[in-house]
Amino acid sequence: MRKAISKKLKVGIVGTGGIGRGLAKLLVRREDMLLSGIVTRRKGRIDDLGVRQDYLTTEVEKVLDASDLIVVSTGDPIYSTEVIQKAFDYKLPVVTMDADTQVVTGSWLSRRGVITEANGDQPGCLAALNKEVVQMGFAPLVYGNIKGFLNQNPSLEDMLFWAQKQGYSLSSVTSFTDGTKLQIEQALIANGLGLDIVQQGLIGYETSDFEKGAFALGEIAHKENKVISDYIISRESPPGVFITASHQEDLAAELRTYKMGDGPFYLLYKPMHLCFFEIPNTILNLVNQGEILLDNGESPSISVGAIAKKNLSAGSIIDKGIGGMEVRGEALEIKVNPEHVPIGLLSKVQLKRNIEQGELITFDDINIPDSLALTAWKSILAEKDVKKESVRR
Repeated sequence: MRKAISKKLKVGIVGTGGIGRGLAKLLVRREDMLLSGIVTRRKGRIDDLGVRQDYLTTEVEKVLDASDLIVVSTGDPIYSTEVIQKAFDYKLPVVTMDADTQVVTGSWLSRRGVITEANGDQPGCLAALNKEVVQMGFAPLVYGNIKGFLNQNPSLEDMLFWAQKQGYSLSSVTSFTDGTKLQIEQALIANGLGLDIVQQGLIGYETSDFEKGAFALGEIAHKENKVISDYIISRESPPGVFITASHQEDLAAELRTYKMGDGPFYLLYKPMHLCFFEIPNTILNLVNQGEILLDNGESPSISVGAIAKKNLSAGSIIDKGIGGMEVRGEALEIKVNPEHVPIGLLSKVQLKRNIEQGELITFDDINIPDSLALTAWKSILAEKDVKKESVRR
């Protein structure tokens, strides 16, 4: 890969949300990278872009032609999957800050080209923290996300208010608030590192004491004899990630000396995640060292299904699953719910029957348009079935 890349790395961006705009402003100031272009689906000027408007184009191929590598962050698995496949046709490596896409088609894409999730968002930060923790001899039990607030069924009025106040899109604020984004992030780290979950929707231990919550999840993981992906809800805790781990008993005294407590569980955490600020380092690690920080694994065991937030009528259209007002996401085991629809595939789908609040939506419940992402998902399921047959034989 290094031979094919120019001395000054030409980086293209796909997506003009907060991640794409922030990364663009960083890249134009770097000495070792060039911003080769930004793919957008928006029409006209983007006044808060932060860089020259002539970087913008709606033509994906134009940016691919001018790039050594692309960064994708759209939050739209159907669109992102098509763009990433095109990048692979151009033999370009891809960095994502797009857990939404990774948990739907990432396993399929990773067999077709070079792709890694970036450091900076919770999954990437956990993967990076994991490298440090394991090298120090710790045995992780819990890979945790820290959620300050959760409302699984927020009102449209509240979401419009917070979207305007915080400068995010309506769908982004909604997916943060109803927990969909968190469930997707924890599904990605579970698949990428080969972890389990304890239950559908995760545990979500609520606490005012960060350490107590992390250790409580450690107790559960120990009792279940699993290494788990989960989260805590705590207004008082830093907005970062953590790992609850054990270590060798004969090193307990030394760990106590370094203020790590009495064991048997130890808390290691990163009290921040800086999103696009951390992407350039992921790019350099990929180009210079070939490092795949995190992907969705060869054969994912965890997905994120769609749970109805309210009663839904037959014939109605779900325009957008992630960040929509009709459904929210819950992490689940694929083998337990093989017919579930990944929430990232719910785009302009029509319901065949009435759905009650709290129901999990399956493929039998919907008419869904064809897409490369849908084809990829069906391929992943088919491969899992083949592997099951091989095990039986």
